[in-house]
Amino acid sequence: MSAVFNFKSHLSELFAQAQQVVAPESAVEILLERPKQAAHGDYSCNVAMQMSKALRKPPRDIAQALIAALPQSDVVGKVEIAGAGFINVFITTAAKQAVVHAVLQAREAYGRGTVGAGRKVGVEFVSANPTGPLHVGHGRGAAVGDCLCSLLDAAGWDVTREFYYNDAGAQIDNLTLSVQLRCKGITPDDPSWPESGYRGDYIADVARAYLAKEKVDSDDQHAQASGDADDAEAIRHFAVAYLRREQDLDLRAFGVKFDVFSLESALYSEGKVAATVNALVASGHTYEQDGALWLRTTDFGDDKDRVMRKTDGGYTYFVPDVAYHLGKWQRGFKRVINEQGADHHSTITRVRAGLQALNVGIPKGWPDYVLHQMVTVLKNGAEVKISKRAGSYVTLRDLIEEVGCDATRYFLAARHPDTQLVFDIDLAKSKSNENPVYYIQYAHARIHTVLAQWAGQPEALNAADVTLLDSEYETALLQKLIDYPQAIEMAAHDLAPHQIAFYLKDLAADFHSYYNASRFLVEDEALKLARLALIAATAQVMRNGLAVLGVSAPQHM
Repeated sequence: MSAVFNFKSHLSELFAQAQQVVAPESAVEILLERPKQAAHGDYSCNVAMQMSKALRKPPRDIAQALIAALPQSDVVGKVEIAGAGFINVFITTAAKQAVVHAVLQAREAYGRGTVGAGRKVGVEFVSANPTGPLHVGHGRGAAVGDCLCSLLDAAGWDVTREFYYNDAGAQIDNLTLSVQLRCKGITPDDPSWPESGYRGDYIADVARAYLAKEKVDSDDQHAQASGDADDAEAIRHFAVAYLRREQDLDLRAFGVKFDVFSLESALYSEGKVAATVNALVASGHTYEQDGALWLRTTDFGDDKDRVMRKTDGGYTYFVPDVAYHLGKWQRGFKRVINEQGADHHSTITRVRAGLQALNVGIPKGWPDYVLHQMVTVLKNGAEVKISKRAGSYVTLRDLIEEVGCDATRYFLAARHPDTQLVFDIDLAKSKSNENPVYYIQYAHARIHTVLAQWAGQPEALNAADVTLLDSEYETALLQKLIDYPQAIEMAAHDLAPHQIAFYLKDLAADFHSYYNASRFLVEDEALKLARLALIAATAQVMRNGLAVLGVSAPQHM
């Protein structure tokens, strides 16, 4: 039989075709769910009840007509009507067993979908101000954002990863002054140190490099220090380049790369902020009051109007954000997702309002946002709040050096972004089943060990008789492999990489149960090859899922 990669999508297509036969004028969205009880089938569909009102017929009658119109498929074993009109579908055993060969043949492609259809999506994440090392909150944004990009790519989208540098404004002025004071020998302990100045040891590192006339090269900026402690503009340029390079190094160590770097300062120097303000004025949604220029954001659902240009002539922070996002739209991104900290929540409405006010065709609710909550770091049961290097917070580099890249990425991405995260360093370092990273990676290593002991040719597994896989443990594992393409599709739809972390933990649990209850290198050659094919397919799906999370799949532990 031909292998079906995504049973849920396949069944949805069958029901859609049946719907066109029964009532083409009353088409509704096909929703399939997994019943909680195995007796109710592998999938349950409520489409008949959804169509009942429009057709003015009992749901059970509609369900009967839909079943009669379902196209033939060797995936479907039987279909039953239950309750008020649910349609329960039972997948054939042969179709479930065939997933093993589907995985072994597709390899890295197994689970990849076409929902995105090659459409462009721009994902902006991290976007830290270049005023210091990346902290654990930036790390969570990096993990969630990068995993989200991999997830969307797996779902068939054409993904562009983007980093937006806020290299203008008051925080950069504070950075410049802090480095300049250090260059002149003034430390944070001095009474003259400004309250808003940066106090971390890294400021001293920047000052020393500047005085030593070092040259800095980052991914997209270069700076040569002059060593002149009185040249504030030279210090600003060098400090931003220096800290951007440090952030680049942290992100590389974290396995995160970007396709595009955008600078706030360029929006001003290239006249894009001014052009956007002029366009907003021309749109008729602005007004002057109390010496300031206001945007009537209440026209677009905001609770009050917002100042665009202050009385001193400077722009409020959301104005360059509007200009920046207009640029994304002009670059052809009909879909944009911003992964940011929850403290950005207040800017969403006004940025969207500004984009709507431009009247250039940007749809309401554009762009999408994924906001992550704070991270609390625990060590020895106590909260860790500071880093020697940064002074006032724990850095991403601290975590990577403490527990490694794999554990850091998994732990930061494994919870829903809108929940607060407790990062337990001791748990992340432990070699126990309580540590989900270890638990999943150990499952993969166990499979590799068994296959190494077998020492056969992997190609032999492609001919394995998978009809022999009929134990309760094998059935559970087969079902989990079947679920992977659907897990990718759903997680991409929900913008929720943590769902893949949950999936992998469940997959590892089913494998460990199978491992503890079974023998693989049995004398029966056919049974041995069937079981080895199943666990080889399991390892492949683990690698595919871990790759989405940016976590390695070790062969030995």
